[in-house]
Amino acid sequence: MAHQVIHIHPAAPLKPVLGAPCNGCGVCCLAEPCPLGQVISRKRHGACDALRWSDAEGVLGPRWRWAAPLLRRLARRWIAAGVGCDATLQTLPSEQKT
Repeated sequence: MAHQVIHIHPAAPLKPVLGAPCNGCGVCCLAEPCPLGQVISRKRHGACDALRWSDAEGVLGPRWRWAAPLLRRLARRWIAAGVGCDATLQTLPSEQKT
């Protein structure tokens, strides 16, 4: 089984157990982008470039800002936000270096 190292924002909530409601932890987005994230990130593997930890951080430039509400709803549907965590990923704390 392959291991992947992802760097989770310190303020992110812990990943919920499988089937529990999505809490926006970002683990699945850090592992690989959803279909919309693939378009925005222009990649199929690795962390999604659209993942933001603050509403003040924008993904779309001023030219596409009008589409943000629609794209937000679409992304939430694709990742089943609020429905139930389907990420079988396991998170482990990083080793503390001294």
